[in-house]
Amino acid sequence: MSELATPYERIGGEQAVRKLCKTFYQIMCDTPQTQLIRELHPEDISISEEKLYLFLTGWLGGPPLYTDRFGHPRLRGRHLPFPIGIEERDQWLYCMAQALKTLDLDPLFSEQLMSSFVQTADFMRNQAEQQS
Repeated sequence: MSELATPYERIGGEQAVRKLCKTFYQIMCDTPQTQLIRELHPEDISISEEKLYLFLTGWLGGPPLYTDRFGHPRLRGRHLPFPIGIEERDQWLYCMAQALKTLDLDPLFSEQLMSSFVQTADFMRNQAEQQS
């Protein structure tokens, strides 16, 4: 693959992004320690899975599917109705890290993706840290 390939192309395009999103939500639904974020989602997870697919496609440099359908993602604004603290962020990142492991990616590329996911997930936080 060329050095100029987008992350979308490098991850494997539509098929890989769909697999990533499906696996992400399977992990979220099936893992007892991620039920805090599972409860923030509708019972029918398919809508959330599709929106994540649409968003990640554009975020990775593929077609702007989410933007074409819903306009600017306004990620932080769209997540404000949901309490997102450190624990929620970490549960989301756990699901994404596990889902990424199911794709056959170059380890450095996978690490770069996780680094970007960490930054984005941390930006979604809207709850103050709890003082112990």
